[in-house]
Formats: sequence, structure tokens, C-alpha cells
Amino acid sequence: MSNQVFNIALGRVVELYNRVDTNDPANAVLTIVVINTSALDATLKRLDTLSAVLADANTAEVTNTGYARKELTDSDIVAFAPDDVNDRVDLDIPDQTWTSVSAGDNWTDFQVCYDPDSTGGTDADIVPLTQHDLAATPDGSDITVQINTSGFFRAS
Repeated sequence: MSNQVFNIALGRVVELYNRVDTNDPANAVLTIVVINTSALDATLKRLDTLSAVLADANTAEVTNTGYARKELTDSDIVAFAPDDVNDRVDLDIPDQTWTSVSAGDNWTDFQVCYDPDSTGGTDADIVPLTQHDLAATPDGSDITVQINTSGFFRAS
């Protein structure tokens, strides 16, 4: 589960996930971004766009060889389905693997973001949804982010 939900996404994570799942709009995706930050979670959660997060003086997207943002389309994510037995919604994404990540930036967190237009938008259009702790020191091997068995987000 997420360590924090960004204020801009409070009450909206399920909605935006569902928009990716239903292709509304057609180019909507979930974007996985890895950062190195020493900023307080309370500082980052108040930022409304990915460009604002990356503009924070204590935060940067990692630049290691072998790293690239991941874009998840409707076919990559688990179909949206409320859990009526437990009166909640669990949202899941597959585990993410980056291959042969070279030394360089340490990885402190990853974010699941909503991009409404993966073909023409900018970081100013990407909405950060959740942030998750990630302690990784790249050394040339693969890095796999294992998503919680209950998913990356729960609404109840």
C-alpha cells in the first residue's frame, strides 16, 4: 500500500485508475516514476503535478542507465472491480522491473502518477497519485519493485 497519497489525488485515485482502465481518454496511462529525495513527505504531498515534484530542490528523478519511466495502459493493470464483500476498492498494478540498472543515483521512492495524455502531455499535466518508499542502491543488477499483494492503493 502507499506510504502517502498526494493531496491533489485525495478521493480521486480510484477515479483516475478507472479512467486508465476504460481508456477515457484513449491515451491515459499510469506512469511509474522513481525519485531520489530528501524532502519531507509532508512537503511533497502538497505538490499538484509531477513537474512541481521534480522542481523541489531536494528531489530529482533518477538518471541511472537502465532506468526509464514505466507507462501502464489498460491492458497492463488489473481490471477495476470494487470488493463488495469487504466494502472497499483495492487497486493493483504488476510488479515493476528495471534491467541492469547502473550505479549512480540512489532510489528512495517511486510514485504512481496519472497521465491523461501519454502522447502529447508534459510533466505539468501528470498528476501524482501515490508515493511509496523504495530503498535501492543500483549496482548493475536488475531492480524489481514488488507491489503489495493487496495492491498499491486501498479505498474504504
